[in-house]
Amino acid sequence: MAPNKPQHILQPVRPSTIVASFSVALLLAFLPWPDMRYVPDFVALVLVFWCVHQPRLIGLGVGWVIGLVADAGNGVLLGQHALAYALLAFFAITLSRRILWFGPWYQALHVAPLLLLAEAVVMVVRLAAGAALPGWPILIGPLIGAALWPLVSWLLLLPQRRALEAGAL
Repeated sequence: MAPNKPQHILQPVRPSTIVASFSVALLLAFLPWPDMRYVPDFVALVLVFWCVHQPRLIGLGVGWVIGLVADAGNGVLLGQHALAYALLAFFAITLSRRILWFGPWYQALHVAPLLLLAEAVVMVVRLAAGAALPGWPILIGPLIGAALWPLVSWLLLLPQRRALEAGAL
């Protein structure tokens, strides 16, 4: 190990940290963005993070409820995000052990298809309800979200980190 690199131990996550992270993600989702196609789905990103890091606490039920809140808050067809987030939670939990095996940038490569899947589910529901095809720019938001994965991971793990004392090893 490099002597200059600090070592950290992760403490158990506090439920207030999870609630606060979802609250901030929902707040970002409810902001009046000029073009939502270019904005990452912050709620999906936080949901994937907690499903990967805390699969026993956060699962399909949380994904479904958060999706309903996102639908109601954005004034869109009720259930489209609930379905997408429940599927997203399922696949994130299924892949959680594999994702944690890699570093942050390789994790982002695993998260990108998950975010694209969630966006595809939302798009299929909208198309079934009679909306027009949004075009290829709909892919930009999930890819930006995947690129933000290392930063989001670092920020969400920050409250759990505790520096090791010099003589603790």
